[in-house]
Amino acid sequence: MHIEKITTGTHEEVLFCTDERSGLRAIIAVHDTTLGPALGGCRYWRYDGVEDALADAMRLSAGMTAKAALAGVPFGGGKAVIMADPQHEKSPTMMRAFGRFIETLNGRYITGEDVGVSPADMAHVAEETTHVAGLTTGRFASGDPSPITAEGVFRCMKLAAAQVFGSDSLRGRIVALQGLGHVGLSLAGKMRADGAQVVAADMNAKAVEAARDLGVQIVAPDRILTQEADILAPCALGGVINHESIAGLKVRMICGAANNQLATPDCAQELHRRGILYCPDYVVNAGGLINIAREALQIGDEDWASDKLEAAVANFGELIAWAAKDRRPPLEEADAMVQKILQDGWRQSHAM
Repeated sequence: MHIEKITTGTHEEVLFCTDERSGLRAIIAVHDTTLGPALGGCRYWRYDGVEDALADAMRLSAGMTAKAALAGVPFGGGKAVIMADPQHEKSPTMMRAFGRFIETLNGRYITGEDVGVSPADMAHVAEETTHVAGLTTGRFASGDPSPITAEGVFRCMKLAAAQVFGSDSLRGRIVALQGLGHVGLSLAGKMRADGAQVVAADMNAKAVEAARDLGVQIVAPDRILTQEADILAPCALGGVINHESIAGLKVRMICGAANNQLATPDCAQELHRRGILYCPDYVVNAGGLINIAREALQIGDEDWASDKLEAAVANFGELIAWAAKDRRPPLEEADAMVQKILQDGWRQSHAM
């Protein structure tokens, strides 16, 4: 096992972790622990290189800080990425090695599921560290976070629809859904039940068939961002909203579960100028974080997560109302709120 510390000007701690025996190559990014230990999932992905993996870990961990702050849970932001190696496929040995690296942080970072990582993988991680959430067994196990994440996105979408279209009903609305993973598919079912016409794209044949069973129309992945629709719901990987893709958008609002949907922060201003309401991703997709926060805090009350989600959705409604009143992008409003929460938290911690 080998750990190399990476110095950045934005994060508290970033580690490049390698384990020759298992083939593990991972980056753990702890962004900010002002409000509590860093909490965030582990992503298993095939990156073009270490630089791409580092950039992803840093972006995702910063997003988790913002997400936790606005969700009102006592955690900071962190994220881990495992670089998929064709010569060393994911194995229990690799996940246990990852758990040992997590343990070296002494509770400063708590990991969980993300893209490419399952509850079974987390069970192997838990063999080496207690700083893990998203398990399916145990007194406080939170299990699959997808349903509560989808529920939060759906509720926020309806609030945003009320502002944009004058009604929170999705009946008759066309939604372009990018990504039919666990969250995307669950969201599709909720939107269909509310009367929406859903047009979706995904590379996974099984997910496509499941969506068709819900009455979802399927299009090629390269066509989903240019669909004529009322709403775009990005539920795959991040960075899909960039200056090039914005030029081809034919929607009036964007609300989805994907993290880091904007390629660059200035995309929020461009969307605002075009009259497209962008719902900040780290606000609307906080359900999953809330779900594992209950487990990490060892809260036995199962209503705690649903109550927190309800409060987070209400905060989102206030946020977009304030942004509309101030005539500025909701992302700017959200970022300002995050900075105030962190500053207040820093002052309180240093006043003790």
